[in-house]
Amino acid sequence: MVFEGPLLIVGGGEVDPGMLAALAKQAAGLVGADRGGDILMAAGLVPDAVIGDMDSVSDRTRFPAETRILALSEQDTTDFEKCLYSTRAPVTLALGMTGGRFDHTLAALHAVARHAAERRIILIDGYDLALGVSGSIRFEIDVGARVSVYPLGRTRFARSLGLRYGLDGLELVQGKTIGTSNRAEAREICIEVDSAGDDPWLLILERDNLKSFI
Repeated sequence: MVFEGPLLIVGGGEVDPGMLAALAKQAAGLVGADRGGDILMAAGLVPDAVIGDMDSVSDRTRFPAETRILALSEQDTTDFEKCLYSTRAPVTLALGMTGGRFDHTLAALHAVARHAAERRIILIDGYDLALGVSGSIRFEIDVGARVSVYPLGRTRFARSLGLRYGLDGLELVQGKTIGTSNRAEAREICIEVDSAGDDPWLLILERDNLKSFI
C-alpha cells in the first residue's frame, strides 16, 4: 500500500486518545498493527488497513468494507515490521509501539534499525519522538531543547554544529558509548556521520518538535 503523505501506524501499546486524534488529523493513511486496528476503531477512526498475524485482533468482521485486512502468518517479524514492509510513505509515524511491554519496545527499535535506511520512521509516545536516522541530518529546534543521540549499532560521527557537547570524531556504539541528554545551543542543528555505511541511529527529541519532520 502506498500513501502520498504521512502514514500513522498504531500498535497495541500505550496510546493516549488525544494524541491519537491529533496525529490522525495529520495523517494521509491509518494502519493498525494487529490490535492497533481495534484501538483505531475504539477511537472512532477507520483504518485503511489492519496488518499483522491477527493473533490479537478481537474480531476481523468488525472492520468496515473499506478497511483492508492483510493477515501475514510468518513469525520472523513483528506486526509493526509487517506494516513497514507492506506499506510505502514519505514519513511513517508510529504510536503505541513503546510503553507497556518492554520487549515490544525493543522489537520496535529493532524494526527501526532494519528499515531506517529506506524510510523515515518516527516513534512517538507521551513525552518524546524518536526518529530513525540513516546518515546525516540537519533540522531546526528551540535553543536549550534536549537533543539525544542513541546508536542502533555502531555509528561514527564526523561533526556536529549547534550542540552543547559536540559529536566531532565520536564513535557511538550501543552498550559502550551513547550521546543522550545533549542540548541545543543554536536554532539549526547539523549532525554529520563519517560514513554512509554506518548503522542507523536515533534522534530523540521532545514530542512537540514533530512538526519539523512531517
